[in-house]
Amino acid sequence: MAKELQLFKVCKNTFGQIRSFHKTAAVLSAPKLKKFAIYRYDPEGTEKKPYVKEYSVDLNTCGPMVLDALFKIKNEVDPTLTFRRSCREGICGSCAMNMNGLNSLACITKIDDDVNKTMKIYPLPHMYVVKDLVPDMSHFYNQYTSIKPYLQRDDQIETGVQQYLQSTDDRDKLDGLYECILCACCSTSCPSYWWNGDKYLGPAVLMQAYRWIIDSRDTATEERLDRLKDSYSAFRCHTIMNCTRTCPKGLNPGRAIAEVKKLLAGFAQKEAPGLDTTGLHK
Repeated sequence: MAKELQLFKVCKNTFGQIRSFHKTAAVLSAPKLKKFAIYRYDPEGTEKKPYVKEYSVDLNTCGPMVLDALFKIKNEVDPTLTFRRSCREGICGSCAMNMNGLNSLACITKIDDDVNKTMKIYPLPHMYVVKDLVPDMSHFYNQYTSIKPYLQRDDQIETGVQQYLQSTDDRDKLDGLYECILCACCSTSCPSYWWNGDKYLGPAVLMQAYRWIIDSRDTATEERLDRLKDSYSAFRCHTIMNCTRTCPKGLNPGRAIAEVKKLLAGFAQKEAPGLDTTGLHK
């Protein structure tokens, strides 16, 4: 036991020396100050109109991502700065915002090392702002709910007893669709969505609609397509392709929308399932 305690003390002293070395190196190195121009708006504050406020951050004492800089500003400079964040791994989509004119996730967007250029950070464009970098996502989520993003069946089989079968080829059709994290980067970069957001569903929601339309286990294809047959829901897409260009997950909403249009126009048909989906229920 004495040996273990001695080893623990040695390790503790070693780690302490390493921490001291890094702290000393950070102090001795010249500050690398970069300016961040951040959109600010507080409906309950004294400033009734939105404004842009500049902050300086020493990149030597900050992490490499934009979210790291936002944390540093909030923790050390201005605790009133408000933004959404959660996973820090590009999975949840909470920290979606507009950085230097491009919609992306702050947690996976690297800070430009050029200290002569000010980094401009705004909330997602063309959405109502709750506060600072926090947009109101209510309308976006209501549109997502409207497509019924869950498996629908027209049989009377009890759910939760057995799984529905799906062939490998049918499963492969869902790749590039199910990975969407609903961050709204694509929809809020789409001019068609800016102009007709009340009627046009937008790239993210339409891609999810297509994900369920082509799922071999889903039997509500005609019903799903019928809800999209008006002149706005899908056909307001003008193939500008901002959605594909800005997607932080590397997906292609533009292609998914094109496939939906082909189904709606009758140029394509949903293929029959490669397996009997109810095979395990019999």
